[in-house]
Amino acid sequence: MHDFTGLGLAAPILSSLARANYSRPTPIQAQAIPSILAGRDVLGIAQTGTGKTAAFALPILHHLATRPRRPERGTCRCLVVSPTRELASQIAETFRTLGEDLGVSVAVVFGGVSHGPQIKALARGLDVLVATPGRLVDHLDARVARLGGTEFLVLDEVDQMLDLGFVKPIRRIVGDLPSRRQNLFFSATMPREIAKLAEDLLRDPVEVSVTPVAKTADRVSQQVLFVETHRKRDLLVELFGDAEMSRAIVFTRTKHGADKVMRHLESAGVAAAAIHGNKSQSQRERSLAAFRSGAVRALVATDIAARGIDIDRVTHVVNFELPEVAEAYVHRIGRTARAGSEGVAISLCDDGERDLLRNIEKLTRLRLPSHDRRTGEAAAPIGVSRQRREMSRPEPRAETRTARAASAKPGRTAPAPARPRPAAARNGNAPAR
Repeated sequence: MHDFTGLGLAAPILSSLARANYSRPTPIQAQAIPSILAGRDVLGIAQTGTGKTAAFALPILHHLATRPRRPERGTCRCLVVSPTRELASQIAETFRTLGEDLGVSVAVVFGGVSHGPQIKALARGLDVLVATPGRLVDHLDARVARLGGTEFLVLDEVDQMLDLGFVKPIRRIVGDLPSRRQNLFFSATMPREIAKLAEDLLRDPVEVSVTPVAKTADRVSQQVLFVETHRKRDLLVELFGDAEMSRAIVFTRTKHGADKVMRHLESAGVAAAAIHGNKSQSQRERSLAAFRSGAVRALVATDIAARGIDIDRVTHVVNFELPEVAEAYVHRIGRTARAGSEGVAISLCDDGERDLLRNIEKLTRLRLPSHDRRTGEAAAPIGVSRQRREMSRPEPRAETRTARAASAKPGRTAPAPARPRPAAARNGNAPAR
């Protein structure tokens, strides 16, 4: 698929795409859009940053444009359920941008803010409602929202919603939906419980998978710095001595830890903001706005708060603490090297995190380049250009000890070491979340 004109989208949508300088669909869009336009349920497996939001927004907008009707009060024609406030806001903005010439009505419903404006928006009736599960259930229980006329159900980042314990709210929401509807189900991973949910909710779905679950970003240079736990914060400040580290997301495992790291950076003269579940919605929005504008160089975040955040020109991701779940590493480093740019991912690993590092390398099938900073020496600046000169790409993991032993036995041949995966084909110029 060379451009969007070949997908059969309505002319006003093509005009919005042209105005936004989007010319060619990403792989997930090229594969998913025709099936959605044909009325099929879709099960999509793709990482963030692949253009998932436009993959479902564009055909839904086409449906709204070609089958216009005024939604009844308190109802919506399309319901998108997402795990976090930030992601819900970004999805709504994508619908507004791509549907600018259609006059579609879009509203966002999430917790942490007053019910009043949301109730007013729902009362008018909506073409598109984007909601987090908990607040939507509140509105359903209060009979402010009704889902009997909903034509599309989109569940986005389903793996994250299950991680947050939203299975019961999702099933509660689905129970209010009409049986005659189109279901679009997107997740970055497909563990057993998600496969079971998909089996329950989807009817003969078309499966679309464009990114392997454990595939890390092709343009991200990765490395590990071994360091004592008590030296991590000072090493982090030293890393910010590199001028190329102009916009970095720093990941911690806990909300308390994020605040401590932010305060340490601020005391060292590095402008920083924190974002996590204990922050109010207004605080989160101010932090994101400051980071997006360049007013702060560092956004210190927990995994849940940062999931789905799409900010251009993030030069670095720093894993101040390695994640407990290896898959989270892939999501973290995907915050950089977006929209065709390059980026650097640096992980600070203490002795207690060696097992976590091994799990990450096993999942990604990469041996991450490493440096030992436990001697107390100052960290050299690590920027994109320096990394390109001095450090190679992560190497594929070497064959296992078992395989080497097998090769020594007569009549048995050890399997060849895994080859580096080729960079995925890139179509460029496509809308991504």
